[in-house]
Amino acid sequence: QVQLVESGGGMVQPGGSLRLSCAASGMTFRLYAMGWYRQAPGKERELVARITELGRIVYAGSAKGRFTISRDNAKNTVYLQMNSLKPEDTAVYYCNADLPGRDPDYWGQGTQVTVSS
Repeated sequence: QVQLVESGGGMVQPGGSLRLSCAASGMTFRLYAMGWYRQAPGKERELVARITELGRIVYAGSAKGRFTISRDNAKNTVYLQMNSLKPEDTAVYYCNADLPGRDPDYWGQGTQVTVSS
């Protein structure tokens, strides 16, 4: 069974940084596109960043220039480096795994990120 476990969330001041990690198990990690999504209270879940099995990366406009997604296939882990954090970044951040051509996607349980002074 596929399992995704996020870590690294917490509270940080505006302008600060956090590094989120998502450790995957129960799958051939290198074959999956991996993504980070977030959901703030009262809002829809939205894409933050995605990295495909071939290494192609897509960022949300709000993340581009501040966030960096990366993956380490040897460690079965995807990361999200978050710099210059803003209060608007406050949300639960979810890890997503997507095997191209297959359903359903897999999701972690989420990690809370709070940006506040």
